[in-house]
Amino acid sequence: MAITCRHRDQDTHPSPRNNGCEECLKSGDTWVHLRLCLVCGHVGCCDSSRNKHATQHFHDTQHPLVRSLERGEHWAWCYADEEFFDEA
Repeated sequence: MAITCRHRDQDTHPSPRNNGCEECLKSGDTWVHLRLCLVCGHVGCCDSSRNKHATQHFHDTQHPLVRSLERGEHWAWCYADEEFFDEA
């Protein structure tokens, strides 16, 4: 299946700004998995986490691309196009 994401050019290959979810670290909360914003480097928790900060970051900033920060996972997600793609 061909990738149709229109936002791949926004991937700036940023380094993570934190070693954990930025908002959860500030509030003392926990997370399940981490996602890296490929536009600015924000680290947020996934939708399986109580606070869903990665998705909240998308809604607040319109930065559409995230990738998994989990060891052994090499996928990315475009919120705007609702599409997974391989980052390996």
